[in-house]
Amino acid sequence: MTTIRIGHGFDVHRLVAGRPCVLGGVHIPHDQGLDGHSDADVLLHAICDALLGAAALGDIGKHFPPSDMRYKGIDSRELLRHVITLLADKGFTVGNIDATVICEAPRLSAHTAQMCANIAEDCVVNISQINIKATTTEKLGFTGRGEGIAAEAVCLIQAE
Repeated sequence: MTTIRIGHGFDVHRLVAGRPCVLGGVHIPHDQGLDGHSDADVLLHAICDALLGAAALGDIGKHFPPSDMRYKGIDSRELLRHVITLLADKGFTVGNIDATVICEAPRLSAHTAQMCANIAEDCVVNISQINIKATTTEKLGFTGRGEGIAAEAVCLIQAE
């Protein structure tokens, strides 16, 4: 019998000058980047949390605490690959991931295909199992004012 579980993840990072803007492992041209201990890739952080939650393995802060200097400036794709290893150790594989990035700027439509490719590669799945969307908040709230970027992700994991 197949075990199926779902997970949800959410992350937010502040936009600041002098940092790169990395989303889904893609460097996005923008005059500001995301502030955080790692590369602050909110999309990959939300995906990691969704996957960890589905497997009942806690959250990204438990596995990669900001107090641990090993993760200072780390590429979040490395974090995602580690999460996939944790899932594999429990017998789980990714069924699918659907995620939304929430920001007024930068515009992301030209970059979502590469984000999907990166995530599929890191999760060892077919690109057809990954979906990334972007939306705005119609200039409302902190994302609407350009103060930060948020991301939400849902996933399905399965074990035979």
